[in-house]
Amino acid sequence: MAADLAEVIATLGGPVDLLGHSMGGKAVMELALTQPDLIRRLVVADIAPVAYTHDQTRHVHAMAGLDLAHITTRAEADEALAHVVADPALRAFFLQSLDFRTRPPRWKLNLPVLLAEMPKIVGWPGTTGLFDRPALFLSGADSSYVLPEHRETIRALFPKARFAKIPGAGHWLHAEKPREFEETVRVFLEA
Repeated sequence: MAADLAEVIATLGGPVDLLGHSMGGKAVMELALTQPDLIRRLVVADIAPVAYTHDQTRHVHAMAGLDLAHITTRAEADEALAHVVADPALRAFFLQSLDFRTRPPRWKLNLPVLLAEMPKIVGWPGTTGLFDRPALFLSGADSSYVLPEHRETIRALFPKARFAKIPGAGHWLHAEKPREFEETVRVFLEA
């Protein structure tokens, strides 16, 4: 994913400001550490450069388990997904990836690959390097993904890291508190 980002940035003429959440956050950190000249400023949303012991397999199974042959609207998909994903904000976030331009609808996400690659997604390859430019590590205050014990590791790789938390948000902070997320990122980028 980091290599794909590097290709896109090269076509744009980089360097760029780059933001990534969760798995995307790991990709942008990898790129920042291996090709720092491509990035001016970095925003990492609710993830640290560490390996995690939990995964999102249950959510992938929930999406894959929907019988899309009988779903014609997003509301129907939401109702069906509600049986296995209680949080309405999280369901709304997942359902953004359901393509209704096809019949039956289909997931834009490659769910089998996500399942197969989950150990890599939640892992961290141990990349070393240094990104010595501005970096914001933005977390949900109710999330357990970026813990105080991760700060030493973050600062070793990203010495100009700043930390912020969005109150009332968990791991899916951009979906749960979109206005607050947008405002915090805007303030960082305009500083």
